Amino acid sequence: MALNIPENPFRPGAGQQPVYLAGREDEQEQFRELLKQQPVLRNIIVTGLRGVGKTVLLETFKPIAQSEGWLWAGNDLSEIASLTEERLLKRILVDLSTLLAPIAVQHQQSLPMGFGRDEEKRDRPMQFDDLWQIYMDTAGLSDDKLKEVFRRVAQLLIGSKAKGIIFAYDEAQNLSDHAPEKEFPLSVLLDAFSWFQRQNFGCRFLLVLSGLPTLFPKLNEARTYTERMFHVMQLEQLDLIDAHAAIVKPIEIMKSPLTFAPVVIDGIIRDSGGYPYFIQFMCKEVFDAWITRIQKGEAPSVPRELIVEKLDQNFFSPRWERATDRQQDFMKVIATLENSDDEFTVQEIGTAAKELLKKGFSASMTNQMLWALTEKGLVYRSRRGGYRFAVPMLSGFINRQSWNPATLRPRASFSTGH
Repeated sequence: MALNIPENPFRPGAGQQPVYLAGREDEQEQFRELLKQQPVLRNIIVTGLRGVGKTVLLETFKPIAQSEGWLWAGNDLSEIASLTEERLLKRILVDLSTLLAPIAVQHQQSLPMGFGRDEEKRDRPMQFDDLWQIYMDTAGLSDDKLKEVFRRVAQLLIGSKAKGIIFAYDEAQNLSDHAPEKEFPLSVLLDAFSWFQRQNFGCRFLLVLSGLPTLFPKLNEARTYTERMFHVMQLEQLDLIDAHAAIVKPIEIMKSPLTFAPVVIDGIIRDSGGYPYFIQFMCKEVFDAWITRIQKGEAPSVPRELIVEKLDQNFFSPRWERATDRQQDFMKVIATLENSDDEFTVQEIGTAAKELLKKGFSASMTNQMLWALTEKGLVYRSRRGGYRFAVPMLSGFINRQSWNPATLRPRASFSTGH
């Protein structure tokens, strides 16, 4: 007799919507309130570490906005899309044209075949080429051109039912100005929205940026007024109550015959650190392992070591391998600090390196390393002189990696993990 295999209710993945979103009610309510702005005074930044649920929250904003009468244009800002002003602006215009095609038209005149007939007028959907033509025909710099496109789009929306347009962009930490190349995509974006929101065009534009904690410092560096321009939603790991709900609610909603015992739930909350992605990942692995064992007629059990190993390979290793051997040694030093999961300083790293390594790091070398690792998305500056890992629970993964004995001082050749 075939077994009725229950569906796994957990969905780890980049931006994958969970069956139940736990612990983000306050952010959703803040978003609803910000939609009421008339005029728009504060845009939105959603920030936090990898795995904290930024992309998922951004996706939940979309139906909220649409239900309130807003149009939604958005995308991921990959490094390629945001490298230059032109690439970023083309990304925005493509998103705009896709949004406007069903609701905005261009009037086109054409001469008919034959003689003695009047010109024919046809309406066609607004296309990217139409917006790009406006951009190219406008004199001035890139931000002047984008402002004119925004102005014309606002005119098209007057009289429509739309309250405005939300421009939502994920992975926005990839936005940067590049002064040596005379490319300022981030400044152009901020200037255009700041200008538009001071006008009275009868249409509102709201900018929503989601990204790692390196995002807000970049915005402030580009334009100091961004502190007044944005409302920041700093996402943290879930508390015990919300983490428990993130585990239990999907099972209840899917009416699964398999449930987790309290001891299993407590273990997942502890091992995941309350980070939504890790909760989804661990629950899915436990659920799949149970199904496999039940199919074999075995008692269900929790393969904790195998789950941790798989998480290491799927989540941590790809990021770890971005670093050079020397940068990995540098992060191994950081991981030995008692406060490695929180904030650490240049001085603390230098002191630990002298005690552990044959070849330590000077203050200038430490600053260079931190800058390079920030560029690779592995650390970020939390305040002046203070830094944190940009990947949650990274120190635990690092402490599971072996040292090269040749790099250690003789008295530091023992295990240095917590």
